[in-house]
Amino acid sequence: MTISDDKKYVMNTYGRYPVTLIKGNGSKVWDSDGNVYLDFVAGIAVNSLGHCHPAVVDAIKEQADTLIHCSNLYWNEKQIKLAKLIAENSFGDQVFFANSGAEANEGAIKLARKYASLKYGEKRFKIISAKNSFHGRTFGALTATGQQKYHKGFGPLLGGFKYVPFNETNALLDAVDDETCAVMLEVIQGEGGINEGSYEYIKTAREICDKKDILLIIDEVQTGIGRTGKLFAYEHYGIAPDIMTLAKALGGGVPISAVVAKEEVAVFKPGDHASTFGGNPLACAAAIAVIEEITKPGFLEDVQNKGEYFKKGLETLKGKHSIIKEVRGKGLMIGCQTNLEEAGGIVSKAMEKGLLLNCIGHNVLRFVPPLIVTKDEINTALNILDDVLSEMGI
Repeated sequence: MTISDDKKYVMNTYGRYPVTLIKGNGSKVWDSDGNVYLDFVAGIAVNSLGHCHPAVVDAIKEQADTLIHCSNLYWNEKQIKLAKLIAENSFGDQVFFANSGAEANEGAIKLARKYASLKYGEKRFKIISAKNSFHGRTFGALTATGQQKYHKGFGPLLGGFKYVPFNETNALLDAVDDETCAVMLEVIQGEGGINEGSYEYIKTAREICDKKDILLIIDEVQTGIGRTGKLFAYEHYGIAPDIMTLAKALGGGVPISAVVAKEEVAVFKPGDHASTFGGNPLACAAAIAVIEEITKPGFLEDVQNKGEYFKKGLETLKGKHSIIKEVRGKGLMIGCQTNLEEAGGIVSKAMEKGLLLNCIGHNVLRFVPPLIVTKDEINTALNILDDVLSEMGI
């Protein structure tokens, strides 16, 4: 099979690099020509335990030999175990499983509106989200996404959504009215550029929701499952949401997502919502293995330490290369803001030297390596980036 076959048979929805990946192990991947790369994209924050982690592989193999899929018309032991693991390690009480971040956010939107409808009738339905946010590409999640570039060509979008500037507490307060049912936020905007919510902003959002009796939805699709050095990023802010969404890293590479809610908010009844593949035994087995690994003693502290080590290294490069404007992020979710209008050239040059990374918002380099990355591998990535910037004269 060739790249030309892909162009012929696969819809043209991705701007791909001219590389076909065929194998992965730990923090490294190999292409069809035998080249090896240090992977600091990790499936866009999906491969949290790296590629082909033994615990995940063993769980998948064992489950594949036992029961791959069964309908949600029947009980599923792996689903129950995973839901319990998530609830016992978070604010949540009950969990709904789906397959992607967009699906999880769709479920959260429906749950918020259902809750408000039961409590207040049809008058509360509006959802406030932040500008520059990203919540997915299905219609509800797309409408919640506060970036016009993703909306273009798909109108009319759904009604009942309003966008406010991120990190502006007064704007959030002014946007809330008697028709608001929920506020939906990422505590760190991922696709928007690794923009951190301030402590004051996130705390105030929680206070506003409490005062107005509306729900706080925290989208942890990218930040969740250890990415920021905490199991969930909301923990950095000393608050708890009413609803949380998870995906990406949850299955360690196997598609699975979750809507997590407080018991009093989890008002779905049979027939309200469903997903054919959601929470199937294979995906749940993989996710159980992931959470059990990440919650082992010292794992998250190690992520925090490596994240600080990496940021310090990037700060050193900032002092050497004027093109780097700012380094930000938590744990191993790091953004490097450049002064370029388009930083894609850095990504291409780094790939030629054996480092995979990506660019978001045209000029922010995003680093989301596997959480099991070593300091030696971080040093290698820093050296490659240093060489690339030096050769480009920036």
